[in-house]
Amino acid sequence: MKVNRKTTFVNEKEVQYTHIENGSSVVCFMFSGAGYTYERPLFYYSTMTMLQNQYDVVHVHYSYEQDIFKLSSEDITNIIYDDVNAVITEVLKSQQYLNTVFLGKSLGTIPIINKLMKDDNYLNSKLILLTPLLKLDTIFEALLMSNHSALIVIGERDSHFITSKIQAIETKQNIKIERIPDANHSLDIEPTNTLNSIIALEKVLKRINEFLSDSH
Repeated sequence: MKVNRKTTFVNEKEVQYTHIENGSSVVCFMFSGAGYTYERPLFYYSTMTMLQNQYDVVHVHYSYEQDIFKLSSEDITNIIYDDVNAVITEVLKSQQYLNTVFLGKSLGTIPIINKLMKDDNYLNSKLILLTPLLKLDTIFEALLMSNHSALIVIGERDSHFITSKIQAIETKQNIKIERIPDANHSLDIEPTNTLNSIIALEKVLKRINEFLSDSH
């Protein structure tokens, strides 16, 4: 296994990424949350799950000021998409991958749902959406229109868990939803319960593993 930290450029701005190479024909691109980085449990163990499945993994290391949330949904999408797309393009140019998987959490689901999901180049890609920002109408509407194979994982105590929107998405055959009872936006159990949070994490990872297996 090779692990390389690399840099690409978007309009003279540096975007760093880590490319973990397993010699696979499948690569999983991961997009972190605003404060939820790749060392945090969901990403750490999702990365392990991908490696266990013999996939290559790419972590995109972007960071934005909190001010980004004052922008329109379209502007936020374009800013993040420009960064992640530069990495995707560079990686896919350098290696001949047969399949791609995209896994994002929170902020990181925005470029997947608003851009990659609408790109015919990724029609066969699998999408793993951890705690998507369903309060944003553009996100909800894009999911309703999508024909992609997708897995959504969301906590029932997440402020983005909106019952009517979840129920509408659940009518779609191509999107699976895993609801985590009592889990917040970090998919930790409330009130704070360490062991139950670990059990919830195990449930999420099992579901991701099943989803990856289903689609092959």
